[in-house]
Amino acid sequence: MSNFLKLNREGDVAVVTIDNPPVNALSFHVREPLMQALVELRDDPSVAAIVIACAGRTFVAGADITEFGKPMQQPELRAIIATLETIAKPTVAAIHGTALGGGLELALGCHFRVADAGAKLGLPEVKLGILPGGGGTVRLPRLVGAVKALRMIVSGAPIGAAEAHEAGLVDAVFEGDLTTHAVNFAREIARKGGPFTPVRDRDDGLKDTDLAAFDVEVAELAKKARGLDAPIACARAVRNAVTLSFDEALAAERALFVDLVGGDQSRAQRHLFFAEREAAKFPGKDTAKRRIARVGVIGAGTMGGGIAMSFANGGYAVTLLEASHEALRHGLGTIEKNYAVSVTRGSLTEEASHERLARFKGSTDYADLADCDLIVEAVFEDMAVKKEVFGRLDAIAKPGAILATNTSYLDINEIAASTSRPQDVLGLHFFSPANVMKLLEIVRAEKTVPDALATAVDMARRIGKVAVVVGVCHGFVGNRMLAARGSESEALLLEGATPRQIDKAFTDFGWPMGPFQMGDLAGLDIGWRNRKARGQTAVIADTLCEQGRFGQKTGRGFYLYEAGARTPVADPEVEALIRDKAAERGIAARTISAEEIIERTLYPLVNEGAKILEEKIAARASDIDVIWVNGYGFPVGKGGPMFWAGLEGPGKIIGRLEYWYQRTGKDVFRPAPLLKRLAETGSWETDAIA
Repeated sequence: MSNFLKLNREGDVAVVTIDNPPVNALSFHVREPLMQALVELRDDPSVAAIVIACAGRTFVAGADITEFGKPMQQPELRAIIATLETIAKPTVAAIHGTALGGGLELALGCHFRVADAGAKLGLPEVKLGILPGGGGTVRLPRLVGAVKALRMIVSGAPIGAAEAHEAGLVDAVFEGDLTTHAVNFAREIARKGGPFTPVRDRDDGLKDTDLAAFDVEVAELAKKARGLDAPIACARAVRNAVTLSFDEALAAERALFVDLVGGDQSRAQRHLFFAEREAAKFPGKDTAKRRIARVGVIGAGTMGGGIAMSFANGGYAVTLLEASHEALRHGLGTIEKNYAVSVTRGSLTEEASHERLARFKGSTDYADLADCDLIVEAVFEDMAVKKEVFGRLDAIAKPGAILATNTSYLDINEIAASTSRPQDVLGLHFFSPANVMKLLEIVRAEKTVPDALATAVDMARRIGKVAVVVGVCHGFVGNRMLAARGSESEALLLEGATPRQIDKAFTDFGWPMGPFQMGDLAGLDIGWRNRKARGQTAVIADTLCEQGRFGQKTGRGFYLYEAGARTPVADPEVEALIRDKAAERGIAARTISAEEIIERTLYPLVNEGAKILEEKIAARASDIDVIWVNGYGFPVGKGGPMFWAGLEGPGKIIGRLEYWYQRTGKDVFRPAPLLKRLAETGSWETDAIA
């Protein structure tokens, strides 16, 4: 019927196959012929049943997101589903790969759904700041119940075919040729005769819904939403499915969808969706990759162990090196415990845990790294130590092996120069805990060759990381901007703010926690050690560290942590210390507003990002957003610091930066020229290439 839709007959069963690679998105050029085919087949008396299937690696994996915010070309998905529901003969969705978003809503328009055993089904729209707009919040509860639907829709997480079958979302699960099974299933159903009831007219899943228990579940989910509108709207839409008629609930769903899709939060989340895909693009990305079979990791501490787990989780064989047998045993033991916890929580099977542990080979001998294709150094953050490690690697690593450092701050060009193969050296800056955090800054040194970089990006995808390629400078992108964000933290304390007040300004903004609580969690001694190495000081933080107050691990930091608890409690001793230090410097306490806290922390963050773009350390403003959302907890609903700057108003930010620059003379407040360009043109566009 078109290049994107095929119609075949298997006897009296019609098979409509969508073929719109790569993910069979429901673009206009799919919807138009699909609607035409359904109308023709509905009215064709020789057709006893209809199967909707997809070519390629997946069922329909969603709507065409590029159409969001634009006038919708007819027919839209809701009209297609409504047409499906007018068909008296059985309709069957044959699901393989993933049926996500609009794809699952299309399947919900069919009388029946059959799936390949490996299929996954879900409604992930919440991750784009919206809710299912094609009736998903109204139809799904009718099959799986209100609470199950609520959890699926608010989390956005897909479920497997077996779980979908058990819940009533899928009618049959098959191994082998799915289309053949679907045709046979449809033919048998047709032979038995109807009537065939569309999902919209079923209410089994809604019967006996305990609304009080449902509302308790909603309240718990709302706590986790952290200021995001979409999860709350999703919950409201599912509740409507229980309390309103189908048509009323459908209309309410549409109103909620329209409200969300036009809002800043959805714009921000859609921006991030595309930004993650753009981040994988860099000059030389299509270069032939090197083969990576075995990965070496030097250091089995917290960071090294997490890095090693990331590679093992991605299917790589791992050689884990430590300086002593005792340190190696401790590191491998921690890894084993981490996997055991995952098994206990149900996020990993016992079999998968054994498979991953079997990929590890422990060693205390550098010679055992000779067969590794990629070696990642994760030792102490000291240039002399790292250069010594790379000198040893240079002597034993095989030709073509990629040598990577996990340094958070240090000059990778200098590290690379300690080898005879600087072209093979790059940075792989993992974030702690490395086996959990998604972000991976891939640092291209001055002499890193394209195929090494392309191999690293491909590897990152395989181990489930969001990779961003950046250039060399102190702290790269994330930590350099973090330093700018924190440059006024102690000044704010000395001038009258408390740690709790500053942290509250951050959590009210949407951060998962504020800078002082985060410092306590990470360990204040880490920053203290880094400052001493650079000859820097921090009046309050250094004093706390000198008193042995390192944060949660010592039970005391900026806050108190009672009896091993993780909940921070304000500490009068810290507040007294702050007042004493302020008095020593003749600083009178004053009232500091949340607005001022944001101006003196997040405006410098944006300003430093602009400087990074000017210096070509990052290729795109959106790359910076990806780094800060995935690595540092910048609120998803605000799209990252650079996107948020556009919402906040670059003119406003420049005005306040200039005010604080005049008042303090600190360079962190001097507005970057590129920030001024944003105010003039509305674009971060540069010719930068990371």
